[in-house]
Amino acid sequence: MKQHVKSVIVLLYIFFGHSTFAQFPVNGNKSSQQNMNLGHFYGKVVDEATGKSIDAATVQLLQNKLDTNTRQRKDVVIAVLITSKKGEFSIERLPVMGKFKLHISAVGFKKYESSISFEINMNAAKSGDMSSMLNGVDKDLGNIKLLKDATQLQNVTVNANKPLIQLNLDKKIYNVEKDISATGGTAVDVMKNVPSVNVDIDGNVTMRNASPQIFVDGRPTTLSLDQIPADQIATIEIISNPSAKYDAGAGSAGILNIVLKKNRKSGYNGNIRASIDSRGRPGVGGDINFKQNKFNFFAAGMFGMRKSISEVITNRTDFLSTKTAHLSQNNNPVGKGYFAFGRLGMDYFIDNRNTITISGNYSRGQFENGDLIDIYRDTVTATSTIFETGKRNLMSKSHFRNIGSSAGFKHNFSKSGKEWTADANYNFSRNRNTSDYNGLYFDQFNQPKTTRLFERSTGGGDTKFLTLQTDYTDPISSTQKLEAGLRMSQRRFKSFNDNLIDSSGGLGQYILLPALGVNYDFKDDVYAAYATYSQQIKNVSIQLGARIESSSYTGNLLTKNQQFSNDYPLSLFPSAFFTWKLNKKADLQLNYSRKINRPGFFQLIPFIDFSDSLNLSIGNPNLKPEFNHLGEIVYSQQFSAGQSILLSIYGRVTDNLITRYQYIDSSILSKPARFTSFANASRSVTTGVELTSKNKVGKNWDITTNINLYNTNLTADNLPGTSNNEQFSWFAKMNNSFKLPANFSIQLTGDYQSKTLVPAASGSASRGGGGGNFYGGGPGFGQTYSTAQGYIKPIYGADIAIKKEFLKNNAASLTLQFNDIFRTRLYATRAANESFNQDYSRRRDPQVLRLNFNWRFGKLDVNLFKRKNMKGEMENMQNMQQGVGQ
Repeated sequence: MKQHVKSVIVLLYIFFGHSTFAQFPVNGNKSSQQNMNLGHFYGKVVDEATGKSIDAATVQLLQNKLDTNTRQRKDVVIAVLITSKKGEFSIERLPVMGKFKLHISAVGFKKYESSISFEINMNAAKSGDMSSMLNGVDKDLGNIKLLKDATQLQNVTVNANKPLIQLNLDKKIYNVEKDISATGGTAVDVMKNVPSVNVDIDGNVTMRNASPQIFVDGRPTTLSLDQIPADQIATIEIISNPSAKYDAGAGSAGILNIVLKKNRKSGYNGNIRASIDSRGRPGVGGDINFKQNKFNFFAAGMFGMRKSISEVITNRTDFLSTKTAHLSQNNNPVGKGYFAFGRLGMDYFIDNRNTITISGNYSRGQFENGDLIDIYRDTVTATSTIFETGKRNLMSKSHFRNIGSSAGFKHNFSKSGKEWTADANYNFSRNRNTSDYNGLYFDQFNQPKTTRLFERSTGGGDTKFLTLQTDYTDPISSTQKLEAGLRMSQRRFKSFNDNLIDSSGGLGQYILLPALGVNYDFKDDVYAAYATYSQQIKNVSIQLGARIESSSYTGNLLTKNQQFSNDYPLSLFPSAFFTWKLNKKADLQLNYSRKINRPGFFQLIPFIDFSDSLNLSIGNPNLKPEFNHLGEIVYSQQFSAGQSILLSIYGRVTDNLITRYQYIDSSILSKPARFTSFANASRSVTTGVELTSKNKVGKNWDITTNINLYNTNLTADNLPGTSNNEQFSWFAKMNNSFKLPANFSIQLTGDYQSKTLVPAASGSASRGGGGGNFYGGGPGFGQTYSTAQGYIKPIYGADIAIKKEFLKNNAASLTLQFNDIFRTRLYATRAANESFNQDYSRRRDPQVLRLNFNWRFGKLDVNLFKRKNMKGEMENMQNMQQGVGQ
């Protein structure tokens, strides 16, 4: 062989000259073989049945090489590309010596495999027939015929039209691009349709009656759900019980991972969007992606205006020592504002195995809320109870901005599936708000009791959130895998709140009330390391993991020179997953993990929210984290095409449950006043059964159904004025998708939540980040938390959306959405103990229409696929293949 190599190089040197082949040594050694990249394979891929060319087929060329580490030979991928529209492919600069394997795959066809090599005619070369010799170096593989795969074609029907929901044992994947009812909205609108997820009227999410942690692209975020445009979301991953690989602070209800769109297709593409709702509020947006050679650029932006109208009723009875006092108030808050979001990023493909990604996002918003509260109450004196009325005006202004940045590096080793990643994420969020109140009370004769009182509250907060993380994955063998990583997160939060009173009777001469002011900051540090080991033994897969975290929290109430802290120098969070492959279409899994749920800043900040003078709220800086034990038995069954179920039996035990808690205090305002705050109850135990099914009724009707039955047992008698509570509840959600003629489609969604204990809070909280939001401000305003003193009344509703696609390749679409069709979504709660009972109800934005326009544009340049670096496309193809048959 060495002599043949030497002969070929000498002859080529003579034929082409010194300038072309001076780089090749002619000693016939190993180096010369590696440098002889003169070979050229090309051919065409066609359908055996029809003879038509196959576009976008994946072509892989492998070569058998010596592994310098193991000293054993193995097949290594040296080229990957996609066939052109004519089904053609061309692979150049290949070594002329050695054996190769050609693998070709295409959706709907059986995989093609063949051994090939360059057939160099040495005898012709010796006789001087260089043309014959070169025919062996430049080899035409001819028309390669692929056989159709009937089984795969059956599944491709689902994959080509990507399903709305994919059911896997470890997670559910919700494909947002198939959700026409959320077009033009925010992540809040998307979550309303996601199986297993319940969304209240203020946009707070719960999963299995607890609040999950919100991730964006696999990392915690300071963005709130109403700050993320729905049109920028690719998928949402619902992970009910994350392994030790994930942050232990994922809380008691798992993770909702929002995966943003980032297109890596070669060429350029994007879309432009516009919308308007029945309240005259417009929105515009767009995104673009461009990839060529080693760079992939992506950018997106949107601007939207909103108007929110609510109806609120509160009725309360206080049981005093000798008398009873009644309170009733009605109000109709109206909020107006705008929200803007921008995102910019770049991938740089250093080489076949190394990629750097840099991205940043910026969002900001400004909102104004106005409210007039009608109050009817009893004032109790030592001798009598006097009925009086009042009116309280509220006008608030708030604005926020959020800046996020991330940088990541990924290295793929030569061993398939072995990789190392490192990334850094930084978020900064700031919000500021000013609220003006004025009120006047009248006696039973409708005469003013006092002069009108003017008050002002100003406040704000800054959040800085830094995470550094590195992960390593090594498939030790075809049946074993090791994963390990390190993570550091640092959160820094500062807030202030000042309360003032107008001494000039409305002329704007405000006097600061130092006793009611709050200046508070805290820092929260978490350091973690994890490792998981997976092994498959016949039909059984085992994954064992452990995560070690060291965490500390320190809060400073500067206005009172008080400090609060809790430290957990070393906490262990194990996880275990056992999966049985019962048959080709059925799996059974048992899993367990331990988690921690750290308090959120809204729960910790100790300033008073005076927006409702008769329902004051305040944070509790003494809160401790919750510790949770989660377990599941999961059964997955695939039936015929388009029919599948996922059944989960689950349990959750929570120690130090963070719960909403009402009490009376006389020391804060120098008079008795009722406050709503947060406290740690002893324990909560939740058990339940969840069923998610996908059903295809005919060719044009798809149904996704989610039913969750659960029982919650709350032990809270450690808190004064509370008792233990138990409640059986159920939740159901159904999503119907219809395909109609003329490119019309309809999506109809309905949900029902029965009577339930108010869900537990999450340290991340769905409104995380400290940024102001469209729904109001103040600690805990509009959020849902567990309570030892009450429950949520049943709530249900339905939404519909109609979509029409048009233009060439359905590049444009119009979508009309209508929410809360029957005006039934009324959020209502009841709280009670021996000193009071209170009923609260709120309806927000029923029966709002929104019209959306979307236009996709772009060009796919197949010539760019000739680059060896196909990392982005291969990831997309792997995702697509995982979706086949789901």
